[in-house]
Amino acid sequence: MVELTAKRFGPVSLIKHAILWAAVAMIVFPPYVLVLNAFKSKEEFSQTSVFKLPDSFLNFDNFVSVMTRAHLDRAYRNTVIIIAVAVIGNVALGTMVAYILGRFDFKLKKAVMGAYIAVSFVPTITTQVATFTVVHNLHLYNTLWASIVLHLGTNVLQIFIYLQFLSNIPKELDEAAMMEGASLFRIYRTIIFPLLAPATATIVIIKTIDIYNDMFIPYLYMPAQKLTVVSTSLMNFSSERSTEWELMSAAILMIMVPIVALYLFFQKYVFAGIVNGAVK
Repeated sequence: MVELTAKRFGPVSLIKHAILWAAVAMIVFPPYVLVLNAFKSKEEFSQTSVFKLPDSFLNFDNFVSVMTRAHLDRAYRNTVIIIAVAVIGNVALGTMVAYILGRFDFKLKKAVMGAYIAVSFVPTITTQVATFTVVHNLHLYNTLWASIVLHLGTNVLQIFIYLQFLSNIPKELDEAAMMEGASLFRIYRTIIFPLLAPATATIVIIKTIDIYNDMFIPYLYMPAQKLTVVSTSLMNFSSERSTEWELMSAAILMIMVPIVALYLFFQKYVFAGIVNGAVK
């Protein structure tokens, strides 16, 4: 027993725990500072330390100002529209690509998979000139469709997750359906897609968080005020000369809470989907 206790609280164990607690502090500290300053008035923020508790946690003036000045209701509406359309299209394309790569053999199969892997190594910023030209020529610039179309494409992570789940679906189901006269699309629609539901749940959550947090695409392709999303709405409180940090803190908190709650609620599905897909 003494030996086990010594091992548990030995130097190596203490170092591990110290690193873990340091990591926890680094993650928790920024939201803690946001909460403190979101409830401070402009005068209170300028006259006190950012680490000092606010005079009252019942001061909601900053949150009211954020709603009116940033038009968060419109920003949330635009964000939800983009997420709904883009995620549905993304899942449809992802499952179809995985179905083709996982069930059929053709000459360029390895080349297609290799292309998906190769593209994942290309920095996004290096392709923006070509992407902007395409978006402009398609007359999608300054519309919600710019963000929707750019988020439709599937990526190698999605394909990998879907392929792992697809490999666990017996091909005999496809063959039996073909013998009954089912078309390839009907097999995909009635057999493959429903059985990929666990993987789809994982992809939906990951993609939703990705779109919700994205600021680059809305900022570059949707500059109109009426197309503001939750991420770009933060720009209402910052300029070249100054930043209203008490309002910025309140805005970040209001934007952060829904997606954090969503992630905490569905995190078990995210981890389960990735782990199950990796071992099947």
